[in-house]
Amino acid sequence: MELFRLILKNTLRHPLRSILTVFGIAIAISAFGLIRTVIGAWYSGVDASAPNRLITRNAVSLGFSLPLSYREAIRGIPGVADVSYASWFGGIYIDEKHSQFPQFAVDATTWYEIYPEFQLPPEQEAVFKQQRNAAVAGRKLAERFSWKVGDTIQMRGMIFPGEWEFVIRGIYTGERKSTDETQFHFHYQYLDEKLRQTAPFQAGNVGWYVVKVQNPKQAAEVAEAIDRRFKNSLAETLTETERAFVLGFISMSETILVALRIISMVIIGVILLVLSNTMAMTARERLSEYAVLKTLGFGARHLIVLIIGESLLIALTGGLLGILITYPAANGFERAMGDAMGAIFPAFDVATSTQIICALMAVIVGLAASAFPTWRAVQVRIVDGLRRVG
Repeated sequence: MELFRLILKNTLRHPLRSILTVFGIAIAISAFGLIRTVIGAWYSGVDASAPNRLITRNAVSLGFSLPLSYREAIRGIPGVADVSYASWFGGIYIDEKHSQFPQFAVDATTWYEIYPEFQLPPEQEAVFKQQRNAAVAGRKLAERFSWKVGDTIQMRGMIFPGEWEFVIRGIYTGERKSTDETQFHFHYQYLDEKLRQTAPFQAGNVGWYVVKVQNPKQAAEVAEAIDRRFKNSLAETLTETERAFVLGFISMSETILVALRIISMVIIGVILLVLSNTMAMTARERLSEYAVLKTLGFGARHLIVLIIGESLLIALTGGLLGILITYPAANGFERAMGDAMGAIFPAFDVATSTQIICALMAVIVGLAASAFPTWRAVQVRIVDGLRRVG
């Protein structure tokens, strides 16, 4: 207890220096936490992927479609429990600035069975299945545009030309925090019927298939069987797990993620330098006091506790303050991103793991910064220390 009081008094001996160091650590920790949150949001789609779902797309690229007739062939492959499909719509709502959200034409009869994490009230799902121009929006998307069930919205097709009218018949919520609540779903049949009238060459094709397997352990075998089934066909397929499919998208941004990780490490280095400088100054100023303590019978163990305790107290105070600042910083970042936020980061929250890592970083920095001052205090001879007195 006495040692703790001494640590506290030593920390407050130069209040301005301690306060500036604490604020410096807090700002750096909050920046580190914000970068960790951004990286985590980038990988939220991976966390939301299910091990029992496969994605089958055109082997050339996702920009090429697959015949709708493949569905029954895939369903007949051993190990396949169910099959659904979707196509990217890419319509313009209001203007291009407001259209940055995922828009999918989906198979209404199977989509919400394949994706149980999209929780749609049963009565809304029933109406959605019955009405051909019905649509379902995610909760965040509906809040963004103040959509309500029954609203009619107009879109202008870019990939599929023409004016498209949809009626909101459902608003789904996510089962987990990582579930994307910014998607817009409507009937594939609505799209296909209109294409048969206006652009017949685009009809009868889908963007990709979502395959639910009976046993996740057989996912690789089923994927290989699907691709083998369509080998040497006009539209060969590439089947992979949903996780691998999402990681394929993330890999396109790998350079940005590597840069963010490097920046986060640089921030930790800056914290270490700031605190190391403070502790080095403190140890240099107190060498005479350490010599006096040794004269009075205090051992190396007491000096180690005093110096490490002071360093940890400053680092943890700054770390705790930094974690608290991370929340308003993340909210400010979200507001600054505006409408683009939903399109880039479907889920953006400061994770518990980020808080833990920030706290651990503060502890590690506190220990590392005290290493040299501790060694110097323990090594100093009493006679050398006492020469500084007066």
